Amino acid sequence: MADDDTRPAMAPDYPVETERLLLRPIDPVGDIDAMHAYRSREDVCRYIPPVPVTREQLAATYADPERSRSVLTEAGQILALAIVLRETGRFVGDIILIWSKDHPSNGEVGYIVDPEHQGRGYATEAVRAVLALAFDGFGLHRVVGRIDARNPASGRVLTKAGMRQEAVLVENEWFKGEWGTEVDFAILEREWRAQRA
Repeated sequence: MADDDTRPAMAPDYPVETERLLLRPIDPVGDIDAMHAYRSREDVCRYIPPVPVTREQLAATYADPERSRSVLTEAGQILALAIVLRETGRFVGDIILIWSKDHPSNGEVGYIVDPEHQGRGYATEAVRAVLALAFDGFGLHRVVGRIDARNPASGRVLTKAGMRQEAVLVENEWFKGEWGTEVDFAILEREWRAQRA
């Protein structure tokens, strides 16, 4: 498909189920406490754009329907989903798919998992589910994931999810008071299909 934004809306059937997880729309009221538990932590926000926030700031942010969007209707929008354990219903993180405004055949994935639940493969499982939405459900051509070079654990997540390291942009951005080096991962639709075959 050409690089345009004429594709139909992306409106997944929720919840999106994986072996151990459910991905569902973020509840802008009911999920705030669980999200604040990790989004208020300096160590969690160190290598990602968000900064630690108060509960009130987070609630105000998610009061904007654009921040908890569960359907994509035009390029430039962000699909934001809760990561929940199937067995217990416990909220363990959140994940986004950005539909590129400049290149509408492309997307970007980003995620945060509560440190209490890291190291169990939940982020990898959630990323794979979002890649399936991006390629199988939405027909994107390419999805990228961008990480800080000082966060190799996130690179392992993307590699296990099937993405390949594509670029290292040395000190490319002034980020939280210092020059940061970005590592880019990517996967094409045809690579996704080959892996699944």
